[in-house]
Amino acid sequence: MNISALGKSNTVRVGIGVIIEKGDGKILVGKRKGSHAPFYSIPGGHLDPGETFEKCAVREVREETDLLIRNPKVIAVTNNLETCRNEGLHYISVVLLAKEFSGKLKLMEPKKCEEWIWTDQNNLPLPHFDASKRSIACYLGNTFYQEFEY
Repeated sequence: MNISALGKSNTVRVGIGVIIEKGDGKILVGKRKGSHAPFYSIPGGHLDPGETFEKCAVREVREETDLLIRNPKVIAVTNNLETCRNEGLHYISVVLLAKEFSGKLKLMEPKKCEEWIWTDQNNLPLPHFDASKRSIACYLGNTFYQEFEY
């Protein structure tokens, strides 16, 4: 792959994705608007300089859903080459799992997301964002990383 031909960036960026799982096994996904539209995705965003993965996860989930997650744990890393190929942006995503949360689910960023839904982790709504799909696959497969298939 010729990255310079992609045009947008030659910098690899770090994203955070958070799998929030309820007691019934359902996970939270949102339907995105704007960037990465019209894909469904787990909550997440960009890691800020000097920020821990855990603090970023807590911040992003709160900003997007108003839920307060506790004790998020790093469970996987994904190399999102599909997004790199399609959008010219290369992201590495650190995936965290949160099973403890409080608050009432709200749509906090209506310009970025149409809705948040609880869904069966084995039957994801489509179309689904590459990083989110890979994150959930790692979780379900109990693996830290899955090699990208060309």
